[in-house]
Amino acid sequence: MALVESETADETPDGTLERLDTQRIALYVVLVGLIAFYLSPLWGGMTTAFKTDAGFVQTTPLIPPTPEWFTLAPWQEAFGRLQGGLLNSVTFVVPATVLSALFGSLAAYGLTKLSWRGQVGVLVIFLAGVFLPYQSVLVPLRQFWSMVGLADLLSFAPFLAERVDLIELTITHTAYGIPICTILFRSYYKGMDDDMIEAAKIDGANAFGIYKRIVFPLSLPMFAVTLIYQFTQVWNDLLFALVLVSSRSNYVVTQSLNELQGSLAQEYNIQMAGAFIAALPTILIYVIFGRQFAQGITGAS
Repeated sequence: MALVESETADETPDGTLERLDTQRIALYVVLVGLIAFYLSPLWGGMTTAFKTDAGFVQTTPLIPPTPEWFTLAPWQEAFGRLQGGLLNSVTFVVPATVLSALFGSLAAYGLTKLSWRGQVGVLVIFLAGVFLPYQSVLVPLRQFWSMVGLADLLSFAPFLAERVDLIELTITHTAYGIPICTILFRSYYKGMDDDMIEAAKIDGANAFGIYKRIVFPLSLPMFAVTLIYQFTQVWNDLLFALVLVSSRSNYVVTQSLNELQGSLAQEYNIQMAGAFIAALPTILIYVIFGRQFAQGITGAS
């Protein structure tokens, strides 16, 4: 108590506390201003999604809708146009995300915990795959799938043949996601203690048994990181979908969202509602795996 009184008595006369309060208030004002500036597009999109066409024309996007201009019709209309794309996206995004994370984990395990020739060369190939832009592989990718003729190979199963666009998209995103997943898992495994692995080797466990019983359970936080990252990347992809998906019945959500942009009239309220509906699954993934995501990021650092 005496110490507090002494500090207060020393600081108050020369204005130290007053300067601190002023600096803190100024800092808060700047932070609030930056947050408002950063969130203004999101706020404008949300208010637009709840307005009628007349309300959007007669007000600015940042002004909330009044009762006479408030409507849920844009959300109903957007969901009706997107529901087919949402279902198609789920059918290929989930397997592509899980498979790329699993294969990336196995590859990173082999690159960090096993000794074999050519590790450095394989690692360089994975690094090159991380930095390979989508645009550079579009033409060879289309030619590759045309050469494979997957639809003919699946002719024995009509249901799969009809969904061949989504199957090609699943395999493509799985292959394209393995390099970045491998690099993420490799950083995580380099910090993993080898004592348990050495003990398992002494007990006679083989490489796959060590991965199954020791490495995989310890990798769950990093799996959360890679699953969130991959799900977001694959869900929001439009470029591969435009190249590989030609059947309208197989359109994914980004293609359906792109079609909300009308050729004759811009339905901004429907487009904004559709954008929020399309973003909802990725937000849910972050909410569900948020704690594991933070643990994985911390463990990999």
